[in-house]
Amino acid sequence: MNKRFDPIIDKCGEIIDFLMASPDMPKDEDLQFKIRLSVEEAVENVVRYAYEGGMGWMEVGTELDPEGVMLTIVLRDAGVPFNPLEKADPDITASLEERQIGGLGIFLCKQLMDHIEYKYEDGCNVLTMKKIVA
Repeated sequence: MNKRFDPIIDKCGEIIDFLMASPDMPKDEDLQFKIRLSVEEAVENVVRYAYEGGMGWMEVGTELDPEGVMLTIVLRDAGVPFNPLEKADPDITASLEERQIGGLGIFLCKQLMDHIEYKYEDGCNVLTMKKIVA
């Protein structure tokens, strides 16, 4: 299930709702919660930072493998090349005053999803997140 949003400005909620309404999503509420948090973080990062003023596009999609075990979520955009996985994980043991700003969203995605991959291909950022759902 794929859809292209163009432009993406002010469409975070619409994009997230589209992904979460996919028939590929698990029925388990705990899994849905984890997936939704990850989707929210990833989508908001693209909408906020990929394009000047949010005037670009984003293509999103979901796919469930034939066995119904692995859910794949793909976000694709042609914004500024950025690999969120290169950023070091924040030190969550440090006090709030000692922590650097930013990076918690991607850290959260890495903790909640089973696999996250980034690649830059054909002039596009492609973020793939996978979750075992069965």
